[in-house]
Amino acid sequence: MAEFANASHEVINVTLGTTLAATTKLVMPTPAKPILPVQTGVQAQQEEQSSGMTIFFSLLVLAICIILVHLLIKYRLHFLPESVAVVSLGIIMGAFIKIIEAQKLANWKEEEMFRPNMFFLLLLPPIIFESGYSLHKGNFFQNIGSITLFSVFGTAISAFIVGGGIYFLGQADVIYKLNMTDSFAFGSLISAVDPVATIAIFNALNVDPVLNMLVFGESILNDAVSIVLTNTAEGLTRENMSDVSGWQTFLQALGYFLKMFFGSAALGTLTGLISALVLKHIDLRKTPSLEFGMMIIFAYLPYGLAEGISLSGIMAILFSGIVMSHYTHHNLSPVTQILMQQTLRTVAFMCETCVFAFLGLSIFSFPHKFEMSFVIWCIVLVLFGRAVNIFPLSYLLNFFRDHKITPKMMFIMWFSGLRGAIPYALSLHLGLEPIEKRQLIGTTTIIIVLFTVLLLGGGTMPLIRLIGIEDSKARKRNKKDVNLSKTEKMGNTIESEHLSELTEGEYEAQYIKRQDLKGFMWLDAKYLNPFFTRRLTQEDLHHGRIQMKTLTNKWYEEVRQGPSGSEDDEQELL
Repeated sequence: MAEFANASHEVINVTLGTTLAATTKLVMPTPAKPILPVQTGVQAQQEEQSSGMTIFFSLLVLAICIILVHLLIKYRLHFLPESVAVVSLGIIMGAFIKIIEAQKLANWKEEEMFRPNMFFLLLLPPIIFESGYSLHKGNFFQNIGSITLFSVFGTAISAFIVGGGIYFLGQADVIYKLNMTDSFAFGSLISAVDPVATIAIFNALNVDPVLNMLVFGESILNDAVSIVLTNTAEGLTRENMSDVSGWQTFLQALGYFLKMFFGSAALGTLTGLISALVLKHIDLRKTPSLEFGMMIIFAYLPYGLAEGISLSGIMAILFSGIVMSHYTHHNLSPVTQILMQQTLRTVAFMCETCVFAFLGLSIFSFPHKFEMSFVIWCIVLVLFGRAVNIFPLSYLLNFFRDHKITPKMMFIMWFSGLRGAIPYALSLHLGLEPIEKRQLIGTTTIIIVLFTVLLLGGGTMPLIRLIGIEDSKARKRNKKDVNLSKTEKMGNTIESEHLSELTEGEYEAQYIKRQDLKGFMWLDAKYLNPFFTRRLTQEDLHHGRIQMKTLTNKWYEEVRQGPSGSEDDEQELL
């Protein structure tokens, strides 16, 4: 009896243990996120030294590039776009460093390596935000339909053509074989256009402002769309899609893209509107340092929030920049308006210069895998995808536009599809396996970027002169007077649109009573702008003038040792 009881007890224990184990397995809580290891001691010191050398090397390269841009301006080498000059300098510096390493005089391999995380966290956000913030909103909103069609649907068309072409050519053993998601990822990243040199030429030759805005506006939104498309392809790569049909994959990718695009755009727009209301109702105009600090916080806030909730920080910060420029900027004091404008330009210039310099350096700093057939077919597909993007959509839009897109404008838009920093950084960010596939994508991207920047960018001005699309006044100029220096133009001008301070009566006379406003422009002038921006009184305008005058007089007194401002004005300001 005792043996039976013991046996029964053991059976019950085994059964209970098995049940508990199974239950525990079913309700096992999700594991906590691993805590990143904290480096201490010698390891931390070595990491600090390595980071310090990387910072030193980056600043040194940037300083040399700034001197180069200064020399271009000083000796009036305006025919050479700064992006082309900086990329060329990066190539020369990369060759020089390679020679030093070959002679075993120094080893800067780690310092000259471009880190994609640094690009997406530090360098790209200021560039994108400044693009949105300095946008000429009048022409942008008047052409918002055309710009959206080119940047969203056009970019998707280009990505599908390039990605599909690479996939089917690979299946036919014509070029290196990539799977569908990798092909689409490459097609998406290489569809990001960056017509920096072209925009400089447009401004120098006074081409049609509508053409200028179509190319510029498309390039701004196109960057964000290309990044979202690439992230979509990466997301499909990480998931196991073997049991999912092609149609289900397409729907899943479309849903992911729409969520990223519209969710990020809504987040950025909401952040910009909140910043406008905050600075409208909290008067920081008398303390420009606090006002400027608040603007910097709101500038980077949507990027961090969007990335934290798995949206696109680039898309969010772009729309935030457009909204903050349109509403928040006009709630600032004149001092902060000028400070914000010049600070953003300076930071964006340094980030762009750094990226283009490292683009040139990358020719010698990365292990490459070069396949002639892959490169040639990719260039053909990129040009063909751009053509299928521009020409059919332009003809379609002309049915709805009052200002038609002419065939000459279409050709210039196709020719101005330069590739720049974003495809290069995205190619390094792709987690492709095996390693030779990643090297092939990176090498091909660098060659396409250099091909478009140096060849297409350098040929834009002769092409514009050849087909006669420039303004009649610009045509009479001597070629030596054409200035392609973006930096010199930015430094010599302050946009009057960004320094407008209107009272209630002036705003009503200038905007609300206009009869030519339609659609969003009318809605904005009638309701949105009055709600989100401050209407100044004559006292506010007088205070702003005194503030500017006092700061100027103090500067002359302390720096130039000239006469100080009047005590009455200073006392009135206080």
